[in-house]
Amino acid sequence: MSGIAAAVQHRREKNQGIGTNSQAVKYLNQDYEALRQRCFESGRLFQDESFPALPSSLGFNELGPNSYKVRGVSWQRPTELTSDPEFIISGASRTDICQGALGDCWLLAAIASLTLNEEVLARVVPHGQSFRDGEYAGIFHFQFWQFGEWVDVVIDDRLPAKDGELLFVHSAEGREFWSALLEKAYAKLNGSYEALSGGSTTEGFEDFTGGIAEVHELSRPSPHLFHIIQKAQSRGSLMGCSIDITSSADSEAVTRQKLVKGHAYSVTGTAQVEYRGNMEKLIRIRNPWVRWSGPEPGDVFSDFLQHYSRLEICNLTPDALSDDYPGSVRTGFYRPSTGGVSLLILCFRTTDTFWTNPQFVIREAGCSFVVGLIQKNRRRLRKTGEDMHTVGFAIYEVSRLFSLDRNVHLNRNFFLRHASAARSETFINLREVCSRFCLPPGEYLILPSTFEPNKNGDFCVRVFSEKQADFQELDDPVESRIEIDEEDVDDRFRSLFGQLAGGDCEISAFELQKILNKVVTKRSDIQTSGFSLATCRNMVNLLDVSFHHRNIYREKDVDNSGTMSSTEMRTAVEEAGFSLNNALHQVLVARYSESDLTIDFDNFVGCLVRLETMFSDFTLSLKTDMMMMMMMMMMMMVMMMMMMMMMMVTVDTHGDED
Repeated sequence: MSGIAAAVQHRREKNQGIGTNSQAVKYLNQDYEALRQRCFESGRLFQDESFPALPSSLGFNELGPNSYKVRGVSWQRPTELTSDPEFIISGASRTDICQGALGDCWLLAAIASLTLNEEVLARVVPHGQSFRDGEYAGIFHFQFWQFGEWVDVVIDDRLPAKDGELLFVHSAEGREFWSALLEKAYAKLNGSYEALSGGSTTEGFEDFTGGIAEVHELSRPSPHLFHIIQKAQSRGSLMGCSIDITSSADSEAVTRQKLVKGHAYSVTGTAQVEYRGNMEKLIRIRNPWVRWSGPEPGDVFSDFLQHYSRLEICNLTPDALSDDYPGSVRTGFYRPSTGGVSLLILCFRTTDTFWTNPQFVIREAGCSFVVGLIQKNRRRLRKTGEDMHTVGFAIYEVSRLFSLDRNVHLNRNFFLRHASAARSETFINLREVCSRFCLPPGEYLILPSTFEPNKNGDFCVRVFSEKQADFQELDDPVESRIEIDEEDVDDRFRSLFGQLAGGDCEISAFELQKILNKVVTKRSDIQTSGFSLATCRNMVNLLDVSFHHRNIYREKDVDNSGTMSSTEMRTAVEEAGFSLNNALHQVLVARYSESDLTIDFDNFVGCLVRLETMFSDFTLSLKTDMMMMMMMMMMMMVMMMMMMMMMMVTVDTHGDED
């Protein structure tokens, strides 16, 4: 489904309440109740073919099919591992979570914190699941928050084991399996078990709650930090802490207090007690591996600040962000542009591409608000060699001179003349970058960005505000403003056209291809492998040679490379008379660019001809918003179909060569 069609469908489902915890989206369209009933009717235990009991579900590198770490691993159901398995025994507790041979202590710390809040736990681990006769069918399900919506993930209960013991998460009791099954469901959501190796506790916190996490650096703590922790605890917020590592050799190093660097710890409690005549602040932390062996209770909170580097607090609801105000939330879910650049030094060089990033406006009455930028589905891409991008965002105040009453994407000139009013504390390769701001009343523009240019990826922007705030994406309207001047036609092209077309001024696609290639091969300032027959057919069908596109191509090729970058392509398309939104610009670059994201001349012309054709066909459809949406969907579908056809041709060609 194309981006526009998916957005329409998503909006329709959201209006119906789908995606809330009470109506979670069925992950991979798997319906737990229907599948469970089918198992009862067939008398067979459930086998999940979408996450099979195969090496591919374990991992791709260290846990890949050829790794020694997976030798001897078999997939066994709890009923095969013990004669009396239980889903949960006497309620879930932090002792149910013992780490196995997987570096996902960040996830386990989040699960341990989850057990402290029964209401939140019940969202993630639905009631009514057990191994009892009449209820057990080898199928279980769990619910996670994923970038604005809750999803219900179905699994079978075949778990990786070695020598009769669970390979990964297990309970200390030995016959309790809710935590191991929860880990499997989360592994399925992220593509494999190995995809869970390494991460931040806040990631698990947010996927278990839908909340937003803030980080406190303990090297410069707030004087009210203990009070903040107590208040967060009273509200059911999830908390974790960790110790920084300074090098790869420092990873998992053990301090004199038996604390492990780089490991995630969950904060499970606080108290203030009288000890030897003094009121002492106590904090309880837990890690599945180790125990504190420092001094006996004294100034324990000071010890905590001294030995730990970072505290993470996940606020479960927006009203947990403020002492004084009820909360409201506005969220946006969008795709990024093809280019993002460093905002650390906003100079002429960076603004060349920076302005093409998606732009979001928040209209505030003046209050504190939190902005979170989340990268979507990056763990699933690890098997292809990708990982988290280094991301961040900047915030600009929009003056009255740049009124945002009209929904228009601000261009490069704005960013040349205006400095940012605020920005994320850092650009970092974590799933989420989150910062709190308190700015005067006004309109503000939020621009998410990668640190390096030409990085693609899905993302989600969230804004939690203390007061009601309007939050939307700025995007250009989709329209055509083409004006063709016959004097723009190249003289050499006019001469060649006259020679081949004859008195009737008619020309075939083959003849047009010959003319165009003769003209462009004489030019050193334009890179092209020659016009394809398909492009020439489109031009003939359009009945408009429009060779003035060459002048636009040369003018917008700012670096004189002979090709178009993704940013140059955007400005060239606008110069040619087309106003497109972000989604369509991205499709054009994906469809017409080479592997290095450059567009040569024949592809550029082919793109403009395709746009002219589609706008011509749909001119009458621009009269209503519904027709506009249909046109955008059709344009996206046409582009996607063309991309699929090209891929099929490539596969066939490679097959012929073999």
